Amino acid sequence: MRKLFALIAVCGMLSFGTSFETKAQAPVPATTVQPKAKSLAADPVEQAAAQSEAGQSLHSQIKQKFIEGGPGFMASILACLILGLALSIERIIYLNMATSDTKKLLANVEEALGKGGIEAAKDVCRDTRGPVASIFYQGLDRHSEGLDVVEKSIVSYGGIQAGLLEKGLSWIALFIALGPMLGFMGTVIGMIAAFDAIEVAGDISPTLVARGIKIALITTVFGLIVAMILQVFYNYFLAKIESIISSMEDASISLMDLLVKFNLKK
Repeated sequence: MRKLFALIAVCGMLSFGTSFETKAQAPVPATTVQPKAKSLAADPVEQAAAQSEAGQSLHSQIKQKFIEGGPGFMASILACLILGLALSIERIIYLNMATSDTKKLLANVEEALGKGGIEAAKDVCRDTRGPVASIFYQGLDRHSEGLDVVEKSIVSYGGIQAGLLEKGLSWIALFIALGPMLGFMGTVIGMIAAFDAIEVAGDISPTLVARGIKIALITTVFGLIVAMILQVFYNYFLAKIESIISSMEDASISLMDLLVKFNLKK
C-alpha cells in the first residue's frame, strides 16, 4: 500500500508540474493598444494584468502565483504537500482499519473461552482484524506458560503495535517543518534579488520594490498553507492513535481478567 501511495504522489507531482509548465509556456495573445490610451493610462501593463487577474478563476490564479513565486522553491513546497498528503491518506486508511469494537471482541472471546477453550478464542482473534485482536492472540498463544508470561507478552506486543500505529508520522512532521522553511528561504532569496535589481537600477522605484517583495512573499504564503494543511492531519493522527492505544490497554486488562476466571473454572 505504501508503494501505491508513493506512485500516486509521483504521478501527482509530474502532472501538476506539467500543467504549470504548459501554463508558463503558453503564448500571450497580442493586444493592440491605441497610442492615446498609452498617454491616458499611467501604467497600462499593470492595469491589464490586474484586469486579467480579476477575470481568472481561482485555479488559474493559483497557477499564476505559483509561476511568479519561482519554479525551484515552489516545486519543492508542492512536493512537500503531495508527499505529506500521500502519507496522510495512507495513515487514515491504516488507522481506520486498526479501529475495532473492543467490547464486541471481548464478548466473543469470553464466549469462545466458555465453549471451546483457548483454541476457540484464538480462532476468534485470528478472524478479527486490528491491533487489539493481534495482542489478544499473542497472549492466548502463551497461556500455557502462565499468566505472568501472558502479561509480559501482551505488554511487549502492545509496544510493537503502538510503533506500527505511529509509523510515518515523523515524515509528516518533517514536511510540516520543511514547507515554511523552504518558503522563508525563497522569500530571503527573492528579497536579495529585489535589492540587486534596485542596485542595478540606481533608483528606488516603488513599482520595482513592491513587485520584488510580492514575488518574494509568495513562497512564504504557500509554505505556511502547506504546513497548516498537514498540521491538521497530524493532530488528527495523534488523537486517533491515543484513542486506539487507550482501547488496547483497557482491553488487555479485561483479557487478563477473563484468563484468571477461565483458570479458576478449570
